[in-house]
Amino acid sequence: MARIVMKFGGTSMAGIERIRHVAERVKREADAGNEVAVVVSAMAGETDRLVQFCREASSLYDPREYDVVVSSGEQVSSGLLAIMLQSMGVDARSWLGWQLPIRTSEAHASARISGIDKQILGEAISGGQVAVIPGFQGIADDGRVSTLGRGGSDTSAVAIAAAMDADRCDIYTDVDGVYTTDPRIVPRARKLSKVTYEEMLELASVGAKVLQTRSVGLAMKHKVPVQVLSSFEDRPGTLICGEEEFEEGEMEEQLITGIAHDKNEAKVTLTSVADKPGSVAAIFSPLAEANINVDMIVQNFARETGNTDVTFTVPKADLARALDVLEQAKGKIGYKEISSDTNICKVSVVGVGMRSHAGVASTMFQTLADRGINIMAITTSEIKVSVLIEEDYTELAVRVLHTAYGLDAEDAA
Repeated sequence: MARIVMKFGGTSMAGIERIRHVAERVKREADAGNEVAVVVSAMAGETDRLVQFCREASSLYDPREYDVVVSSGEQVSSGLLAIMLQSMGVDARSWLGWQLPIRTSEAHASARISGIDKQILGEAISGGQVAVIPGFQGIADDGRVSTLGRGGSDTSAVAIAAAMDADRCDIYTDVDGVYTTDPRIVPRARKLSKVTYEEMLELASVGAKVLQTRSVGLAMKHKVPVQVLSSFEDRPGTLICGEEEFEEGEMEEQLITGIAHDKNEAKVTLTSVADKPGSVAAIFSPLAEANINVDMIVQNFARETGNTDVTFTVPKADLARALDVLEQAKGKIGYKEISSDTNICKVSVVGVGMRSHAGVASTMFQTLADRGINIMAITTSEIKVSVLIEEDYTELAVRVLHTAYGLDAEDAA
């Protein structure tokens, strides 16, 4: 007998027939004698619909009320799955985030889980009940419903698995594992049998849509084995695990593990900022206070004027708020002009093999240069190189880099 957390994404829950299919999978695990908790996302497209309602109501909406609106999608799908399981003779019930409770910070729309009361949930599943939990939500310290940010159901599932000392956390999606890149762009992309936590963390942070970044970080911290599986096919998926699960030398055999891209970023540029101590802090402190994440940063110094231009990226969804925050702080920052651009894309190459191989970055830069693709910004880590390019070149960049690093499969998938 095993204790399992099963998470199903929006495409898995898209309509009654698919929910019935999910229920059959869950019943199979319960009938095998396993203790099961299920975390579900909203039906496909439902969260986008609810978010759009908020944006139409106000571009600068109150995040607390936003959470009230968008958290309703998961509540519907959890109730429907519980009803479906009950109709199949399975003892099941839904548990909303505030009922367990799943406690979070007060950073509404991007809250972080601070703790899960595992007693109620533990008693339920130990007694043979299947607990169906809406992902993406919890209860903040102010007593109001909170959400964890887009893709937060993955984080909910891993956090629950960690709290319950689950044997594994199975993430069911519309893909059957983690690939070297998006197979829709590169048909010769290969499915990976195993990926380290560290590699998956980097891939998720730079645009791979398979798992939310925070869910991978939680899995790595608590050593929760995570499987990425298809909701629609019974076939092996990809195991996200620690380096100890790899054989000696296995990780270094392949220089690059995967290539990811992210179009959900916007570029912001402030011109003629005084080049003196405190100027950069004056830019990024108010953004941090507004819970706006900043990614790539480039600073250009103009020796003749003593001023500098600062360029950075933020999530597209936060662009309006970022511009508003910076406009309000203009007097303190002292910039001349502010501009933004949403026609950009971040392309990244990731692999633990970089630690022991030189020339990864130069291969990337030369490959893009050969195709006439201009690089606007660069960031690196020990196992990642990311560049910012025009969005129109995204698919070309991914394809040529996939080939340049020898990731193409011998036969198209």
